[in-house]
Amino acid sequence: MKTDKINTSREYDEVMKRIEKLLQKSTNNGGFESLPVDEVKTLQNLSLMAEKYEDSLSLMPIKAPTTLVEMIRYKMFEMNLKQKQLAKILEISETRISELLTGKRKVNIEIAKKLHSKLNIDAHFILDVA
Repeated sequence: MKTDKINTSREYDEVMKRIEKLLQKSTNNGGFESLPVDEVKTLQNLSLMAEKYEDSLSLMPIKAPTTLVEMIRYKMFEMNLKQKQLAKILEISETRISELLTGKRKVNIEIAKKLHSKLNIDAHFILDVA
């Protein structure tokens, strides 16, 4: 591999194998000091390339919410809110939030407006799934 950027998972796997070989060699020979200067530089370069590639990937793909309840729960997670805090933000009772999240109550127009304005839930999304 004669580039300074990893573009595919196959290239990443190749780089990681090379890194592993160099790490194993240094471990077997008593540490990094035992590696020739060119191999140390190669290891540093490969490690930086791998790090850049890893940073470009999302850690865990998140399933996009498909229901309003999923979206509300996602926003609660994103904003680190408990139901009580969400009720206060939306200016509705905790009971009403609980009923919304369990599907016992549907969203009315007032709550829909607050979900849009206070939680930044897309209005089209609300209309499509409510």
